Amino acid sequence: MKLVVCAVGTRMPAWVDAGFDDYARRMPRELPLTLAQIRPEPRNGKPFDALLGAEESRIRAALPQRARLVALDERGDDTTTRDLAARLEHWQTEGDDVAFVIGGPDGLAAGLKRDAHETLRLSSLTLPHALVRVVLAEALYRAWSVTRHHPYHRE
Repeated sequence: MKLVVCAVGTRMPAWVDAGFDDYARRMPRELPLTLAQIRPEPRNGKPFDALLGAEESRIRAALPQRARLVALDERGDDTTTRDLAARLEHWQTEGDDVAFVIGGPDGLAAGLKRDAHETLRLSSLTLPHALVRVVLAEALYRAWSVTRHHPYHRE
């Protein structure tokens, strides 16, 4: 099973790439974490729905086949580290890849949210989209460490 983060936005600050890459390198070989960066649609007076629709097309093209789609959204389910670890174990038993989708500044198209198998919220705080990549990568690494009784996570 692979974990893929599909995130709208390219040319992130170096600290974002370094943070994501650090946690991705920590993941085990049998559960690789990769990033697919999606080019944002230029915000030059186009209607809102057209912007999100263009980004939706690019996101769908980047998704692995037969992937469980998990949309990250401020209105998604709140989860704890232990809950995420349990979900991770469940996903592994199903065997399909899992694609986490992070929208751009305007969020995700309604079609992606509708088609998502799950919708998660990482925080009640508003986070910059670039930071969400790093927070998600760390949360996935921490969840995996819980499943392996690794001392990284302490409660």
